[in-house]
Amino acid sequence: MFVLKNLIMALAQVIDIVLLSYMIIIIARAVISWVNPDPYNPIVVFLYRVTEPILWPVRRLPLLRTLGIDLSPFIIILIIIFLQIFLVQTMRDLAQLL
Repeated sequence: MFVLKNLIMALAQVIDIVLLSYMIIIIARAVISWVNPDPYNPIVVFLYRVTEPILWPVRRLPLLRTLGIDLSPFIIILIIIFLQIFLVQTMRDLAQLL
């Protein structure tokens, strides 16, 4: 049973790190969008390619399109925080029960 416990704890830690990394990437993308970045810069290209598949569906929501301001990074960050609190903590609690 200790092997399963350690596996679940390790998965929870990896998921937590991945979610935190993605949150940092989204924040970097939002900060970069405030200036006029060079669209051919490799860092800018990376940030756009990594974040656009997640941000695009949120931008298409009818309520957000009427506001006139792009709140999609904020909404995605809230979803990531929810996943960190709910999913990761649930996995850790499950591992403790084993």
